Amino acid sequence: LKRTSSSMKRLSLISQSQDSLAKKELKRRSSSKRRSIVAAPPEEQDIDYDLTLIGIVGIEDPIRKEVPEAVEACKAAGITVRMLTGDNILTAKTIATRCGILNEKEGGVALEGPKFREMLNNKSKLDRLLPKIQVIARCSPEDKLQLVKRLREKGEVVAVTGDGTNDAPQLMEADVGFAMGIAGTDVAKDASDIILLDDNFNSIVKAVMWGRNVFDSIRKFVQFQLTVNVAAVVIAFVGALTKGESPLKAIQLLWVNLIMDTMAALALATEPPTQDLLNRPPYLSLIHI
Repeated sequence: LKRTSSSMKRLSLISQSQDSLAKKELKRRSSSKRRSIVAAPPEEQDIDYDLTLIGIVGIEDPIRKEVPEAVEACKAAGITVRMLTGDNILTAKTIATRCGILNEKEGGVALEGPKFREMLNNKSKLDRLLPKIQVIARCSPEDKLQLVKRLREKGEVVAVTGDGTNDAPQLMEADVGFAMGIAGTDVAKDASDIILLDDNFNSIVKAVMWGRNVFDSIRKFVQFQLTVNVAAVVIAFVGALTKGESPLKAIQLLWVNLIMDTMAALALATEPPTQDLLNRPPYLSLIHI
């Protein structure tokens, strides 16, 4: 142990240390090139003097390097990403800012669960603020459920991620529920629609890209089939009216349907997804194929 100087004899209050660590995101402080940790009693009057500083400890759950890029991809695809967490507001804002979820300069709002619950009694105020809410800290499972319900009432398509047993109600309430395959509980997996085997947010972006690709492929397939078959029917009908017989023989129609039609439709239906699918807004939920 190394004796501290006179300026380090008095330790900071635990609340002040917590806020400082949260705001500066666990900034490393060192003495003699050592990592430091601080501990302090909850009451200032309990602080002793002539103490020996052992160090200051900060525990951080590092953000995966691919998460900020995945969040930006969601924004480009017209998807609003919100973070609902049980952490305190300072920690939540710091993490959300690093991930690219929270942008207070553009009007993004971060609030705590109790304040959100107060707004549930004033739906008009909540609806005005709802598009700007990006982070809810000190959030309870009931807060998550109420947010999902309100978003769906306003016509939004909502996807929810969760891993705990208390996440099951909102996973079932959402249009699409994503459960964690590694850290998720069996209850959460049963309540979800999709299980992320790698517990990675980037997998959600891939799911969105593949989902849009499947939708577009079905559209192309149906449009091609309708075009070919309607054209064949019109030719056969008009020919039968004008010449008394169809200009297309049975073998010709069979060739169109089995060879040309099938191969071309399969080519359209099996087209792989591209990154361009994420550079447009999503289709409306009630849009027809």
